[in-house]
Amino acid sequence: MAFRNELTHVTAVKRNEAEEFHSRYENAMEGVLDEVKRPELHPNIVGGQTTQGRKTFTKVSPSDREMVLGDFQLGSAQDVDQAVRAAHQAYLSWSNQDYVERVEVFEQAARLFQMEKYQLAAALTLDNGKNRYEAIADIDEAIDFMKYYANQMRLRDGYEVLLPNAYDNERAVSHLRPYGVWSVICPFNFPVAISIGMSTAAMITGNTVVIKPSSAAPFTLYKAFRLLEEAGLPEGVANYVAGSGSEVGAALTSHPEVQGVAFTGSKEVGFGIMRSAIRQHPIPVIAEMGSKNPVIVTEKANMEDAVEGVVASAFGYGGQKCSACSRLYLQRSVIEGFEELLVERVKGLKVSDPMDIECSFGPVIEEGKVNDYLSYIAQGKRDGKLLVGGKRIVEGDMKRGNFVEPAVISSLPHEHELVSRELFVPILVTQPFDRLTEAVEKANSSAYGLTAGIFSQDPEEIAHFFRYIHSGVIYANRSKGACTGAMVGAQSFTGWKASGSTGKGTGGPHYLQQFLREQTRTVAW
Repeated sequence: MAFRNELTHVTAVKRNEAEEFHSRYENAMEGVLDEVKRPELHPNIVGGQTTQGRKTFTKVSPSDREMVLGDFQLGSAQDVDQAVRAAHQAYLSWSNQDYVERVEVFEQAARLFQMEKYQLAAALTLDNGKNRYEAIADIDEAIDFMKYYANQMRLRDGYEVLLPNAYDNERAVSHLRPYGVWSVICPFNFPVAISIGMSTAAMITGNTVVIKPSSAAPFTLYKAFRLLEEAGLPEGVANYVAGSGSEVGAALTSHPEVQGVAFTGSKEVGFGIMRSAIRQHPIPVIAEMGSKNPVIVTEKANMEDAVEGVVASAFGYGGQKCSACSRLYLQRSVIEGFEELLVERVKGLKVSDPMDIECSFGPVIEEGKVNDYLSYIAQGKRDGKLLVGGKRIVEGDMKRGNFVEPAVISSLPHEHELVSRELFVPILVTQPFDRLTEAVEKANSSAYGLTAGIFSQDPEEIAHFFRYIHSGVIYANRSKGACTGAMVGAQSFTGWKASGSTGKGTGGPHYLQQFLREQTRTVAW
């Protein structure tokens, strides 16, 4: 069956079923709010069994610090060792199962996620502050990953290829075989989509996993993990160990029986994992490490489309995406008029409780991010010009959450920290340019290279941008998201330079092979 993206909200609007979409989300939210009135203790899950450690941590909603979502295990290196051993034991049978049987587990999991998507989305809104549209899209992407990778396994016959015979009396076959136990270290911003994507890729190819949720957003992934179990995943194939990066994360990346690491997070942590990946032998590390994504607007652009695309990419989920537009290069001839349109559009964004139907974006993930935001704003006002935003929002119920205004800063030197550093808060900096070659050169000056975009109606300008930009995911004239919104199966999501370790993207045709190693089998007679 051909793969198709889930697209729940888009499909509802096309079918004139938007009211039903909102009703189903709000009904699900009532259920989740009722659930968290009685916060539960969430165990780790190792070898199919629930386990509890000596310490726990309390997860609260970033929208409301008084809303407790539950207590989670503060795991230890000993817990990691137990989980890795369980995963290793399960690997012995899981890796030798027919690939079709593994595929069927994830096809069933995708069906269960479809049935529970509104409940998962509602939980995610409370967990990391995504509004209903972004939350349902996160769950849709997780479903897409499972369906797409299952489809890839079927299309490629489990990665078994008959090779040409070198001699008449030989038959050679190439098999791609799994490595063993993988550590999967998850981010807070897409705690279901990215986590399920990495985990599915590892498991559907025959590996087993130990999953570490982000301590900032463990609530929804715990629920998603339970659905994987319900789908028929054998005990020990997936193991869930919550805890800190300094202990659980470090143990997962240094354990001698871990044969691969899939990681999404900061460049500093990703580089550290890669440096530690040579032990008795090298192990693969698939790391996606963020970016400082540029968008270029030339004088030949459709300005309305460009404003929409830039705002969507800069301030979707409050700028807390590794693909967020954070650098905007404007041709000098249009900069004044464009910045006026941009400021007007940004002022129209509604920052509010993410349960609100009209919410543009909700809180940033933690109090520390609010402090970072205020510090960056102070730097921007000191060294440049603050065009809009720049304050913490404390009105009404938002005083109990981590809410800040979307901000645009201009007139900074190109070498300024705010132009080069990944901020992960809703701050966009603008920069002028005279010639497209100059803009592309400045865009490429970053150590990162994940996504980038251009707005121009000139085919030659677009061709120049595509040819010379140093990023893995690039767009032209995309008003729904200048450099964000990659779809599984349509835009392989891969980082160049310091944004990624492999150059082969999630949700694309080359991703699964990274979790496999080749074995050539020859029979002679």
